[in-house]
Amino acid sequence: MKHKILKVLIIALLALNVASIFAVDLQQVKSQGLVGEQLNGYLGVVSADADAEVRGLVADINAKRKTMYESIAEKNSASLETVELLAGKKAVEKTEAGNYIQTAAGWKKK
Repeated sequence: MKHKILKVLIIALLALNVASIFAVDLQQVKSQGLVGEQLNGYLGVVSADADAEVRGLVADINAKRKTMYESIAEKNSASLETVELLAGKKAVEKTEAGNYIQTAAGWKKK
C-alpha cells in the first residue's frame, strides 16, 4: 500500500514539474543536450559545455527535488533513497525522445 502511495505522489510530483518556474529553461537545456534525467531522481549535467548558469539551474532544481522527496519519504515512512529511485525511474520514463537519460552504461539519447 505504501509503495502504491509513493508511486502516486511521485507521479504527481513529476506532473507538477518540481521546478515549474524553470520549466522553459529546463526544457531548453534538455533539448540542447546539456542536462538529462538521472536514475537517482535528480538532473545531471551531460555536456562539459554546460556553463555556470546551466549548472546553477541544475543545482536549484535538484535542491527543490530533494526537499520534495524528503517530504514524501517522511509522510510515507519510506527511505529517501526509495523515493529518489522511484522518482528517477518515472523521470526517465517520461523523458521526451531526443533528450538524455542516464543508464547503467552512462548517458544515452532516448
